[in-house]
Amino acid sequence: MDPPPRRLAAAPLLLLLLLLAAASPAAHAWKKDEFRNCNQTPFCKRARTRAPHSLDAPLSLAAGSLAVSPDGSISAELSHPSRPRPLVLRLSALPPHALRLQIDEDYSTATPPHRRFHVPDVLLPDLEARTLHLPEPKTADGVSTVALSSDLDVVVKHDPFELTVRRAGSGDPVLSYNSHGLFDFEPLRESKPEDETWEEHFRSHTDKRPRGPQSITFDVSFYCADFVYGLPEHGSTSLALRPTRGPGVEESEPYRLFNLDVFEYLHESPFGLYGSIPFMIGHGARGSSGFFWLNAAEMQIDVLAPGWDEATAPENGRVDTLWMAEAGVVDAFFFVGSEPKDVVKQYVSVTGTPAMPQQFATAYHQCRWNYRDEADVDGVDAGFDEHDIPYDVLWLDIEHTDGKRYFTWDHSAFPNPEEMQRKIADKGRKMVTIVDPHIKRDSSFHLHQEATDKGYYVKDANGNDYDGWCWPGSSSYPDMLNPEIREWWADKFSYQSYKGSTPTLYIWNDMNEPSVFNGPEVTMPRDALHYGDVEHRELHNAYGYYFHMATADGLLKRGEGKDRPFVLSRAFFAGSQRYGAVWTGDNSADWDHLKSSIPMVLTLGLTGLPFSGADVGGFFGNPEPDLLVRWYQVGAYYPFFRGHAHHDTKRREPWLFGERRAAIIREAIHVRYSLLPYFYTLFREASVTGIPVMRPLWLEFPDDKETYNNGEAFMVGPSLLAQGIYEDGQKSVSVYLPGKESWYDLRNGSPYKGSVSHKLQVVEDSIPSFQRGGTIVPRKDRFRRSSTQMVNDPYTLVIALNSSNAAEGELYVDDGKSYDYQQGGFIHRRFVFADNKLTSLNIAPDNLGKKKFTSDCVIERIIILGLRSGAKKAIIEPGNQEVEIESGPISLRSGSSPVAPTIRRPNVRIADDWTIRIA
Repeated sequence: MDPPPRRLAAAPLLLLLLLLAAASPAAHAWKKDEFRNCNQTPFCKRARTRAPHSLDAPLSLAAGSLAVSPDGSISAELSHPSRPRPLVLRLSALPPHALRLQIDEDYSTATPPHRRFHVPDVLLPDLEARTLHLPEPKTADGVSTVALSSDLDVVVKHDPFELTVRRAGSGDPVLSYNSHGLFDFEPLRESKPEDETWEEHFRSHTDKRPRGPQSITFDVSFYCADFVYGLPEHGSTSLALRPTRGPGVEESEPYRLFNLDVFEYLHESPFGLYGSIPFMIGHGARGSSGFFWLNAAEMQIDVLAPGWDEATAPENGRVDTLWMAEAGVVDAFFFVGSEPKDVVKQYVSVTGTPAMPQQFATAYHQCRWNYRDEADVDGVDAGFDEHDIPYDVLWLDIEHTDGKRYFTWDHSAFPNPEEMQRKIADKGRKMVTIVDPHIKRDSSFHLHQEATDKGYYVKDANGNDYDGWCWPGSSSYPDMLNPEIREWWADKFSYQSYKGSTPTLYIWNDMNEPSVFNGPEVTMPRDALHYGDVEHRELHNAYGYYFHMATADGLLKRGEGKDRPFVLSRAFFAGSQRYGAVWTGDNSADWDHLKSSIPMVLTLGLTGLPFSGADVGGFFGNPEPDLLVRWYQVGAYYPFFRGHAHHDTKRREPWLFGERRAAIIREAIHVRYSLLPYFYTLFREASVTGIPVMRPLWLEFPDDKETYNNGEAFMVGPSLLAQGIYEDGQKSVSVYLPGKESWYDLRNGSPYKGSVSHKLQVVEDSIPSFQRGGTIVPRKDRFRRSSTQMVNDPYTLVIALNSSNAAEGELYVDDGKSYDYQQGGFIHRRFVFADNKLTSLNIAPDNLGKKKFTSDCVIERIIILGLRSGAKKAIIEPGNQEVEIESGPISLRSGSSPVAPTIRRPNVRIADDWTIRIA
């Protein structure tokens, strides 16, 4: 949600006036001058003014001899006579061919008052155990070479220091570090020189910076890249990261990674938003690579246009980048893959695979700031039933609490919260309430008093409990860096602590950047202090991550480790995928924000966060009805599918825009519900491999250059392609269908050639969407009130044949809620169509554990797109059972015409092995 205007409230009355102002439309506008740009950020300004290949101190660092350590890593000293102490470099390898580079100050020679912060609890705990032993380096002519794997080498140039990952056979570089000589590591000082000023000022705020400048800068080059991607979160209609400096680039800001509460953000800007993941992927015709810097301080990253470095000739397929951070250490990972999926898999092998969501969480969510009371909740719930629109989750925003005290209820509006949740749950539905990190400073509020007594709040620069302003007024913030405090917070979600909560209530973390209305740039001051004497500047981008982690752990404890948590978080960092879903924050009800939602969600998926989406309809403003319809049609394919709106907007439940539009929105939501088996199967894949649910075209077609910067169309898994309609009154749309195989229109089964752009007429009741030839998609076509009520319904298989009359696909099913799947409690089938036979194969490993899961669900329809024969019968084995093939519709919606050969009522169980042969 949006904060009020950023002024210090001196009294409750003034706070009330500020909050009222925040609710007015005039308050909702991007206010550029409230946030720092690079020129107002000293470390960024300094770094951007440095010339490449400078031999001046302290940029020109030399690496000493490389030595193999007992743990198999390689270490060296980086030094320059002007530095108060050298730096220590460590290289280590991870399978299959990832390189880790760590650089910190050498504290053994001279110890500063403080040490640099290493971000904890983000990397997987078994990372060191998986580290490979590197062989002895070979050194000649000031260059050392180390074999990283059978096909990759690491090359270290000693003076000046430079590192390159290259192909072992050809010697072609893939990634390089400091090849433009921009590495700088500002040393920590023991005391401030009398002639220096360390303080920084922005607007009315002063950052005392008591530990002085400590920034880090370096350049990274991607040699096999036509484009680079990643670095969420920022608004953009471009999937690829556009150059920010260099020839042909107008004055521009770097991509900023600094978690901020930004309302009505610009749809096209490198400005940082609610979350930060310092991970970049390079991709081109020659392969893929990735670079991840584990650092939670503010970052600014330039993508440099060809020709920016006059001393280095531009190369096709090389993208240079400049990375700048205010503090921290170098803890960086270089990933190399033959295709982009390899790079994504390596990234999640370091930061963790995404959590497997519960089944209900993959369905449709209905939210508003705020549903007023229990009668309003009942009315909305009944409205979905009355209009035959399924939904699974109803959400309550901050107004449900007692005076913005989280874990409480406004008993005048919600006197019977448990009964309210029970009535929703009787229909198979769930509820979500909001829990933010700011705790109301009220001595009568038990949570505040307990946190105060235990010393659990973040401290200000003077060591007192930090006091900032947020929704409750005067607020303090739990210090989530401390594991003890995270454990304490997790306990607050027990049924005993959270009175009125039930097993069907889940949680939403908002404002966890953290948002502070009267703070600098609407956030906590950088010189605030955390556990271990860590300054807030050093961990800012990870605060929301730790809060998300503690909340998810709380729901896990509440369910005694048996119930998968669902927690939505606005702020995020690397590793957030292990704890739940995220969304793109406070967007606006306009066509540009609809369009920019696609690159934003795709980028989140590429950087490890597959469970994401944008607020359907836009949070701010009143969407024109046609925009709302188009947003539902696109949103039905978001991994996280939620409608949400600001309290100042008109009500926008799907049935409030006339019968025709209600029918179209109903159809869009029905599309999502029919595809839930496919989505759930994709979430299973994501939880194992990290490959996102919603994918850029080039992730599936990495050799097709036409896909590299297509941010308007997207894949859902390997099988479906959709293209949004992003303009009001649009009459036609050009859709590029990649690959050599045919694609089939999801509405009517019509085939379209691959590797061709098709100009299609825009229709009102759907967006262009296609199934790829050679795939099989599982569906459920009987519509219920919620996904829970669909559990025992039969399946439909849609087979789209390729030019070889073949296709395959998968179906994953478990109980949808517990962790039994980790011990083998699931069904995982592969369906293969070849030689006029459809075969169901078990692909579940048999060594995962003793849990079993079974299902009596059957397949009631098999639709075959592209079948050339006029066969009328099929034979099911075992049993030699004959069933009919007849022409049938693609979907069961009213008015659908029979267009495709359909095997009706084969009634084979999804859990069994069987073959169906076309007679």
